[in-house]
Amino acid sequence: MDQPRKGPDIWVRGLGPLSRDSLDRRLAAGCRFVVYEYCISLLLVTLWRRTGVYCRRAGVAGVLPGLPYTLISLLLGWWGVPWGFIYTSLTIITNLSGGRDVTDEVRAWWPHGPSSPAAN
Repeated sequence: MDQPRKGPDIWVRGLGPLSRDSLDRRLAAGCRFVVYEYCISLLLVTLWRRTGVYCRRAGVAGVLPGLPYTLISLLLGWWGVPWGFIYTSLTIITNLSGGRDVTDEVRAWWPHGPSSPAAN
């Protein structure tokens, strides 16, 4: 018999596992969930990937957590033909602007949809 999952449902870097209530409290406090990108190229192969989810607190720029991924892209991203230059440029722009906001996707991912069952 399948039992409903109890406890944390998502892992956020820097915060650890979050329950639905914890997520709702963070969002109410202005937290935004972001991912950073990185690009690695090897002549004819270019990999353009995203990191795990990070929590960016309200009022915080969010450039610092993405800096290692930006440096990786700066060093290893340019070397692919033709996509290395394009993806590396997009990656650097995304990371230096604080990452890609995925707050809506994190909310939609939850089994109960955008709001908690008690709110419905």
